Amino acid sequence: MELDDDAPPTDAAAALRLIQDQRSATARRLDPDARLLYWPWGVAWLVGFGLFFLRFAPGDRALVDLPSWLPLTVLFVLLAAAGTTQAVVSVRAYGQVSGESARRGKWYGYAWALGSVSIYAGLGRISEHLPHDLAALLWSATAVGLTGALHMAGGAVWLDQDLFRLGVWISAINLVGAFAGPGWHPLIVAVAGGGGILVAGAIARRRQQRRQQP
Repeated sequence: MELDDDAPPTDAAAALRLIQDQRSATARRLDPDARLLYWPWGVAWLVGFGLFFLRFAPGDRALVDLPSWLPLTVLFVLLAAAGTTQAVVSVRAYGQVSGESARRGKWYGYAWALGSVSIYAGLGRISEHLPHDLAALLWSATAVGLTGALHMAGGAVWLDQDLFRLGVWISAINLVGAFAGPGWHPLIVAVAGGGGILVAGAIARRRQQRRQQP
């Protein structure tokens, strides 16, 4: 007598295993590799803000003789690459997802875009009246603070503890860097911020793999 592989399971244990396998397969298909969502941003902060510290160290000293335009250019390029990577990965994973989750993601993206543009427009009018070191601190502290706040908001929307905790961490180190002052802020953000994002990505990936195991 031949067995039909497509026949439904005949006992509860087999049915449970089938449900778990299907859930794991769905998670692997719809849950993108967390490292691709975290690590590009971590590298961007580590390298970009690290160059800022090397070029504009405390006391407005240059630890490494770099062109003054290079740190900001590298940071913008790396941030753009990280944003592009996240967009491509997210579209591939969630492109066919509809309903409430898709709407939340879209609105969250609008919050990032409009929040950034509105804040930077105001900073552009203020920073031109400040000394270079204070203007740089104002821009970087505001950008990092906005990132921390929106990470916490995203964690609250999706009940994602990893994302919320990362937002708390970014906000905390931004506060420390702001009080430390010009020159120290980019070092703190590069090491503790960029490094923290890399660690958060590794932790999120490990938890993701546990969820995806059949």
